[in-house]
Amino acid sequence: MNPDSDARYLKRKVRGGNIDVHPTEKALVVNYELEATILSEEGNPMLEDKKECQKLIRVKNLDENTDIPKLAKEIVERCRLIHPSKLPEVEHLLHYLANRKTEYVAQAKTKLSEKPSDPGAFESTEIDEQANIVDVEDYMELLYEDIPEKVHASALILQLARNPDNLEELFNNETLIGALARVLKEDWKSSYDLSINIIYVFFCFSSFSNFHPVIAHFRIGAQVMTVLEHELQKYDMWKEELARKRQAAAGSGKDGKRDLEKATRKFKTLVKKQEQLFRVSFYMLLNISEELSVEVKMKAKGIVPMLCRTLDRDNYELQILIVSFIKKLSIFKENIDELLKVNVMERLHHVLKQFKTCDDLLNITLRLILNLTFDRRMRAQLVKIGMLQTLMQYMMHENHKNIVLCILYHVSHDDEHKAKFFHTDCVSLLVKLITESREELIDIEVMSLAVNLACDPTLAEVLAGKDGKGIRIFMKRAFRFKDSVLMKMLRNISEHESEKLKMLFVNYISDLGRVIVDPGDYGDDFALECLGILANLNIPDLDFRLIIEEYDLVEWIRKQLQPGAQTPDDVVLQVIILVGTICNDDSCARLLAEAQVVQTLIELLNAKQEDDEVVCQIVFVFYQLIFHETTRNILIKETQAPAYLIDLMHDKNVAIRQVCDLTLDIISEFDPDWGRRIQLEKFKWHNSQWLDMMEGGQPAAGPGLGGVDDFDPRGYDGDEALNHPELFYGDDLARVTGAATPDMIYPGDEGPPRPYDRPPNGMGFSPMDATSLADQAMMGGLMAYDEFDRPISADLLDQYQNINTIRTYSH
Repeated sequence: MNPDSDARYLKRKVRGGNIDVHPTEKALVVNYELEATILSEEGNPMLEDKKECQKLIRVKNLDENTDIPKLAKEIVERCRLIHPSKLPEVEHLLHYLANRKTEYVAQAKTKLSEKPSDPGAFESTEIDEQANIVDVEDYMELLYEDIPEKVHASALILQLARNPDNLEELFNNETLIGALARVLKEDWKSSYDLSINIIYVFFCFSSFSNFHPVIAHFRIGAQVMTVLEHELQKYDMWKEELARKRQAAAGSGKDGKRDLEKATRKFKTLVKKQEQLFRVSFYMLLNISEELSVEVKMKAKGIVPMLCRTLDRDNYELQILIVSFIKKLSIFKENIDELLKVNVMERLHHVLKQFKTCDDLLNITLRLILNLTFDRRMRAQLVKIGMLQTLMQYMMHENHKNIVLCILYHVSHDDEHKAKFFHTDCVSLLVKLITESREELIDIEVMSLAVNLACDPTLAEVLAGKDGKGIRIFMKRAFRFKDSVLMKMLRNISEHESEKLKMLFVNYISDLGRVIVDPGDYGDDFALECLGILANLNIPDLDFRLIIEEYDLVEWIRKQLQPGAQTPDDVVLQVIILVGTICNDDSCARLLAEAQVVQTLIELLNAKQEDDEVVCQIVFVFYQLIFHETTRNILIKETQAPAYLIDLMHDKNVAIRQVCDLTLDIISEFDPDWGRRIQLEKFKWHNSQWLDMMEGGQPAAGPGLGGVDDFDPRGYDGDEALNHPELFYGDDLARVTGAATPDMIYPGDEGPPRPYDRPPNGMGFSPMDATSLADQAMMGGLMAYDEFDRPISADLLDQYQNINTIRTYSH
C-alpha cells in the first residue's frame, strides 16, 4: 500500500526569526522558518520538512517626515510573522532606513530586460466571451455594425491575434485585414477602445517580420502616426483646460475645489486610456521600423518630435518603450539633429530623476544618453542642464556603473567641460574605485575617465590628494601590478606646470630610471609612461646628473636616437623631450653635447623631417643648449645645427618657426658670421618675390601676394650682390628688437639697440626702382627702409642698383 494514501492531514508551523533591513532597497526583511508535517488518520507524523523563508516588507515612501512609530505599529499589526514584542526593533530599523544615504551605495547587479514588455491586456480587451477561430466570419460581419458592435468584434479578433498560432490563418484572410484597416481609418476618433483593439491586432502581426508587408500594404503605419499626432494635440488641450480650472479654483470656494477634483479625475482617466493607445501604437511602429526605408518615412512624418513629447509621461511601461524607440533612432546623425531641436537631453534628465528605482528604464535611458554623447553638441547640452551631478548617483550601481563611466568619459573629451567635474563627486568616486579594486588591472572604463580628467590641472591636484597621498597610492599600485594605464594617468598629472605636483614624483626618479633602462616584466608600455613622467620633471633645482650617471642614461639616449635603431616613434619623441628636460642643467647639457648627442639629433632630424612633433622637440633641445655657455660654442662651432635651423626658419608649422626664430636670434648675438648668414637668409625670404621677378621675369608667390608657402627661398641662387650683406647693412649687424638672449650682452659700449624708425600708421609700401628711389631720397621726398625697417641713406641706395625690393614710406 502506498503510504501517501494514509495521509489525511497537513500541519504547518511557522517560527518567527530575526528582522533586518534590505541592503539596497527601502524594505524590511523578515526571516522565518516554515515547518510542514503530514499526519495520518491516527494523527501520527508521516513526513516532515523545514524551510528557511523570507518576507520583504517594502516602505518606498519612507522619509524623514514619516510618522515612524505609527508606521511600525501598522507593520506589526498586519504582518503575523512579527511578534508585538518586536515593535521597538521595527521602529529602530525604520529610523535607520529613513536616515540611510542611498546615493552612492554599491548595489547588487540584477538582470535587466533587453526590450519593452508585451502591452498585455487592457480594459478594452477583457471580455467575458471566448473567441473561436471558426467564428471569424461572424466577427467580421460585426465590423459593419455600430460602434459598440465594432468594439466587441475587435476585442474577439484581438483575442485570436494574441495567440501566435492563429496569426497565419488571420493573415491569409485578406477580407478581414482589409475590414480592420478600413474601420481604423474611418472610426478611430469614435472610440478609444476600438482604436486600441485594432492597432493591437496589427501590433501582433508586427511582431513577426514576414507579416510586415501586409501592414505596409494597408498603410497602417501612416494611419497610426496620424492618430498619435491627433492624440498629442488633445493632450496639450487637456492640460491647458486643467490649468485654467486650477487657476479658477484658486480664488473660489468649495464648489470650485470640487469642480477641480472632478476635472482632475477625468483628466487622469483620459490620460490612462490615451497611454494604452500610445503603448500599442509606438510598439507597432518600433517593430515595423526594422526596415530602414520605413524608418526614413517615419522621420519625414515627424516621429522624433512625437516620441520626445511623450517623454514627460509618468507611465513606467510607456517610458521604457519611448526611450527604446529613441535609442534605436539615435544611431543616425539626421535624427540627432532633430533630437537637439526638441531639447531631448533635458527630457531624459527628467526621466532619470523621476524613475530612480526603475532599473530597467534607467539602464535603457543611460544607454540612450551614451549614444547621444558621441555628438559634441549633446555633450554641451548635458553639461548645461546639470546632468553630471545626477549621473553621480548611478556611478556606484553595478547595473549602471559602466554606462555612466562611458558617458562621463565622452564628456571629459572636451577641455571646456573638464572643470565642471570639480563641482561633483566624480574624482573622489574614481579614487575609491581605483583604490578598492580587487582586480590586478582596474576596469578600463574607470581608468579611461581618470586619464582624461588628469589632463585638467585642478582635477590633477584632487587626484594627487592631500600631501601627495594619492600619488603614493597610485605609484605603489602601478608598480605592484605593472599597470601601464594607471601610469598613463600619473604621467598626465606630471605634465602640468605646477612645481608642487612635479615634486611629488621626485622620490620615484630612481624607480622610473630603472624601468626605463630595463623594462623587464613591466613591458614596453609601462616603460614608455615612466619615460614620459621623467621627461616632464623639468624642475629647476633637480640634479639629473646623479640619475644619468647611475643608469648610464647618456649612452642609452644615444642608442635610442640612432636613426637605424628602429625605436618606436612614441619612444623617440619622449626621449627627445627627456633630453630637452635634462638640458636645463648646465653639467648635464655638457655631458650630452660632448657625447655627440647633438650630431645624433641632427641625423634624426634628417630622418624624421616629416614629423613636426619630433622636429619641434629637437629644435627645442638646440634652444636649451644655446642658453649654456659651455654648450653654446659646441653647438655653433662644432655642428651644423645653425644651418638646419636656418633651413627650418620658414617651416609651415608655427611652433617650429617660433622656436627657430628665438634660437637663431641668440646665435646671431654670439656669432657674427652666422649672424650675417642668418640676416642674409631673412633678407632673401623677405624680398623673394621681387628677386624672383628679376631672375625670371615673373613674380613668385611670396610675401605680400598671399602665397608665401608656395615659395622656397632655400633653392634660390641670388645675385652676387646678395653674398655681400655688409654692403647693405655695414659690418655692425643690427639686432632684432626683442630678441631673448641668456645674458643680454652687447659688444662694446653701444648698449641695447635703438628702436627703429617705424612708418606712420596707415602708410603702405611699394617696390620702386632703385635709381628713382635714390633721387627722391636725396630730394628728401621719401625715406627708404630695409627688411628690418631701418632707414637707408641716399649714399647706400647706390649699392642697391641690382635689388628691386626696397620698401618706401612717405614722410
